Order: sequence, then C-alpha cells, then structure tokens
Amino acid sequence: MNAQDLKSSILQRAIEGKLVPQRKEEGTAKELLAEIRAEKARLVKEKKIKKSKPLPEITDAEKPFDIPDSWEWVRLKDLGQFSSGKTPSKQVPSNWENGIVNWFTSKDIKSDYLSKSQILISEEAAKGLQLYPVGTLLMVVRSGILKRLFPVSLLKAPGTINQDIKAFQIYDERLSMYLFLCLKGLSPYILKQFRKQVTTVDSLRFEDFSIMPIPMPPLAESQRILDRVAELQPDIDAYDKAQTQLQAIEQRFPDDMKKSLLQYAIEGKLVPQRKEEGTAKDLLAAIRAEKAQLIKEKKIKKIKPLPAITDDEKPYAIPDSWEWIKWGDIGEIVSARRVHQQDWKTKGIPFYRAREIAKLAENGVVDNDLFISEELYNVYAKNGVPEPEDLMITAVGTLGKTYIVQPGDKFYYKDASVISLRNYGHVSSAYLKIVMETPLMEKQIKSNSSGTTVSTLTIVRMNNYLLPLPPLAEQHRIVAKLEELLPLCQQLAANP
Repeated sequence: MNAQDLKSSILQRAIEGKLVPQRKEEGTAKELLAEIRAEKARLVKEKKIKKSKPLPEITDAEKPFDIPDSWEWVRLKDLGQFSSGKTPSKQVPSNWENGIVNWFTSKDIKSDYLSKSQILISEEAAKGLQLYPVGTLLMVVRSGILKRLFPVSLLKAPGTINQDIKAFQIYDERLSMYLFLCLKGLSPYILKQFRKQVTTVDSLRFEDFSIMPIPMPPLAESQRILDRVAELQPDIDAYDKAQTQLQAIEQRFPDDMKKSLLQYAIEGKLVPQRKEEGTAKDLLAAIRAEKAQLIKEKKIKKIKPLPAITDDEKPYAIPDSWEWIKWGDIGEIVSARRVHQQDWKTKGIPFYRAREIAKLAENGVVDNDLFISEELYNVYAKNGVPEPEDLMITAVGTLGKTYIVQPGDKFYYKDASVISLRNYGHVSSAYLKIVMETPLMEKQIKSNSSGTTVSTLTIVRMNNYLLPLPPLAEQHRIVAKLEELLPLCQQLAANP
C-alpha cells in the first residue's frame, strides 16, 4: 500500500462513519439537513438562487455503503448549486494582458487548495464571468485526467473558471471542508459510476453525478472527522517519505549488489586463494618476458618504465598472492590511426566510434552505419588492428565501457574516441573487463576532474591507473563465479 492508498483508505473510513466514534449528544444529520433546507429557502426568497424541482428520494440501491444511524444520505445537488465557466475571447488581446483575476483551468486543479491560477485575466475579461468566493469547490468534469483521477480543489481566494470545470457553491459554508473531503473519498466511486467511456475527451455524466448520494454526519461530528484526518496527515507524510526511501533502495539494490560483487571480486574476497595456483609475481614475470620478446622482435615500441606504486597510493589491502600494478604493465595501450571523414564509406570494413563500442560492450551487437574500405583497412593493419582478446575501451562520452574483441571480429576504430589494450595473453580479458566495471575504476576515471567524469580517457591516464592482479587461475575462477552471480542481479532489476 502506498501513501495515496493509505490516505484513500482513511478517507473511505471517514465517510463511512468509522474514523471517529458517534456521540449521542451531537444529535443527528436530520437536524443539519433541516437547517440547510431553511437556508436554501431563504436564498430562493431573496432571489439569490432559483427555486429547483424536488429531487427523487434516494433508493437503497443507490447507497454505495452503510452509514451510522445518526447520519443521512443526501443528494449532492441539495447541498449547493453548480455552475460552469468559459474562456474569454482569444481574439481580444486585452483579455490576457495585465491579468489580475484568477482564471482556473483543469491544469490548476492539482492542489487541494487554490489561491492563484496559472493564468490570470484582466478585470475587463472577468466582467463576463462569474467570480466564485472562498470556500467554493472546483472539480474537473471534462479532461483526459478523468481516466485515473477525479480532481477537486477548494478555493482559498476568489476566482473564475473555464468550461472544463464545474464550481459548486455550498449553501452552508460550514460544510465546505467536509464536502471537499467527502468528494476526495468518493473519487474511485465517482469515476466508476459516472465517467463516460468515450474515444474523445473523457468527461463525467454530469446530470447523474450532480445528484449522487452524499453521506452526511451531524455537523459536530463532521468537524471531528476533519480534525482526525488533519491529525493523521503527518503520519501519512512520514509513511510516504519512508516508502519513497524504500522504493529508492529497492531500485538501487540490484545495481548496488552488482557493484558490491564486482568490488569483492577485485579485493580477493569473492573466491578463496589457492596456494597451488602460484602468485601474481610469477604472472608478472611471464608478462615482462613476453613484452621484452615483442620489443626485441620490433612488434611493439619500448616505453619508459611506469612510476612505482607507493603504499599510500594503494586504495585497499589485497591477498598476499596478488599484486598492485598499473594497466600499462600488462599490455600495450594504443589508439588508432586517423580516419578522415572523406574516407568513411557506406559498406566495407565496420568503423566503430565510442557509441558503437559502448553498444557492443552492453549487448555484444551493434547496428553500424559507418565503414572504411578494405584497402584502407589493409594499410592500417600494418600498424595493428584489433585482435581477439584485446580490450576496446570508450575514451569519450561514457568513459570506460569495455568490449572484448571476439574471434572473427574485423573492424577498425576512431582515434581518440576509443583506445585499445593489446593483451599479451597472460591476463584474462574477461577479468580485465570486470575490473573496468568496478567502483575502483569509476573512482580513478572521475578523480582526474574533481569528481566528475573527464571528457576524454587518454592513453597516459589509462597506463597509470591501478589494477589489482591475482594469479591467472584465480582470475578464471573469479570470472566463473561472477557469471553465476551477476545474472541474479539482472533478474532482480527485471523483477523489482
């Protein structure tokens, strides 16, 4: 049950006589209705309202629920007088200039109490309209909103209305607040019984609605009902706030769980360490040897050693068999050669920008509309093209989205928009992709611009980002465990 349902339930109990106890000394509603009839007769006699035909008696079949013996059912139209509004001519600009008079439309009937309309009209325009006093009820009787709501508000300042609204001036102003509450409580019943099922703009069957039965308590009890509802409102507000917070937690939970699992994984807490799997130092020695061989064969260029990682730089403790390294220690981070716009084609070898890599990272597939020629691809291939197990990383837009190049992939990519990690083969690409999705990497990428994502992810930055490295066999076990657990997060997100 949400806060609105709770409030509706309280209002329903209120208008059924179940919210406060009845008191014999407060008399009955018959006495109140006699006073209302006397007031109506006075207004007719003074020619302030027209005399109307008596309305038919309320049958038992019309009564939607039982009420206490001291209450009475009374037709809405017996309690006050309905009237309509209109729109001043749009052809007269002065009607809408220097507006000082409230002109309420259905767009205004969103608050319980109305003091100022969104649109004000001039005094001259208001002369052709009826000005309604404080305490008048305004209700929407023609609008698409009637598919789900029956808007009703109480005037706290005088105003006029347009043709989509009905004004209800109550004969006994002491009943204004109770009738407002009553119509709020009867809203579901009103929509069910009186809404026209049409293909055009929704509206109420107004003639039927205007004579609907209203449950009327004695005057003193109606005030106690209002007091009790007001007393409960802070509890409803607190419930609404708590529920909103709970919904926010529930909505965040799948993503928070995913982040926690990923962070646990790269802290060495997701799977146990195994002595027989060796250490990351052994793995690093193999990577360095492979790197030296590639330099010797002139397949990659020799670069300056990256600065050593100090203890102060290490963000958290990792198992003894792991090592803190930098991304540049495990492979060669490169970008593409420049592809000029005049070289873009409508067919040939796919040419991916950051947006295409991001889609591949998320879904594994992409609809691509940019290509380069086979000839140009072959020229650029001499300097290297994406190979299976390489990581393609978005360097603009949403930074750090990572796609693992698959066997059979053949594409080129945009320089500066995407960077590539050429994996020497000694580190699991799937593990590296996991690291790219962790809060650790998110924090490092954002830290370059004081908490906001930097506009570009450069090769220099990527080379120097920190990476917790476990032994290779443990990397594979981490990946396997996450492949088992992360689908559960997706299921939670899909079925909150």
